[in-house]
Amino acid sequence: MSSLTLQQAQTIIDAALKKSKEAGYQPMGIAVLDASGNLKAFASEDGASMFRFEVARAKAWGAVGMGVSSRKLAERAKDNPNFFVSLAATASGKFLPQTGAVVVRDGAGKLLGAVGASGGTGDEDEAICIAGVLAAGLVNG
Repeated sequence: MSSLTLQQAQTIIDAALKKSKEAGYQPMGIAVLDASGNLKAFASEDGASMFRFEVARAKAWGAVGMGVSSRKLAERAKDNPNFFVSLAATASGKFLPQTGAVVVRDGAGKLLGAVGASGGTGDEDEAICIAGVLAAGLVNG
């Protein structure tokens, strides 16, 4: 597989939203980006508050750009806050090292993109992203 398809991105979103509803989470926004950080698909549930797109995309953008989950980026930011503040500024606000996004890989480990969510806690956002990636038959991490 060479790139993330629109169908895979939509499957990720559908499964993530299903997981969110089953768990009773707040309305979510979910962004799926390709390996170049370009938006592949986005969904915002009815009732989701503003900034869901910006936050979900920024979590995913940071994850795909650095090749690791946003949880790992948040952990790294604790040890080197100046670098991460500078990185966010350099990225014109598109970089957010907060838990809630995972990278998407194929079975061979090739980076295909990332998915980020916004609406719940970081752990909730991350959990639905993982569910979406697995439902699409892809690998997170």
